[in-house]
Amino acid sequence: MGLLKELEYEAVNTKKMLEKVPFEKFSWKPHEKSMNLGRLAVHVAELPNWTVLIVKEHELNLGTAAYKPAVVTSNAELLQVFEKNLTDAKQALESATEESLDEMWALKNHDHVIFTLPRKAVLRSMVLNHIVHHRAQLSVYLRLLDIPIPGMYGPSADER
Repeated sequence: MGLLKELEYEAVNTKKMLEKVPFEKFSWKPHEKSMNLGRLAVHVAELPNWTVLIVKEHELNLGTAAYKPAVVTSNAELLQVFEKNLTDAKQALESATEESLDEMWALKNHDHVIFTLPRKAVLRSMVLNHIVHHRAQLSVYLRLLDIPIPGMYGPSADER
């Protein structure tokens, strides 16, 4: 299945980026309106778990969902969160059928429907693209902290 292969491919790059996140800088943020580094890194580590929700449920209602971000106390714990969510995501995708991925899925906020799309489109946008988006944001944070950036789709300036 294509989505599983894409997730596995992006996971390698995501793990390389998460490995660079220094726990001692978790509270740092580049701007007062920005997430701090730790919250952003945890978000990236948790995003694969959206796969499970999208594959197993028919909707997510942000107005009623009970969500608490993972609390990590080290970079090793951050990577454990990512690996567990990645494993769960891969199992969910392996259990999905093409027919189930064509079924509609909705994102809501209480009674307001934000969007309704086929599951496979939601997986691509809300999981894969979302991971890449926040991973890129994370690379900017690391650059501003003078931490060498690993290459994602070829060598980075730090690897040349």
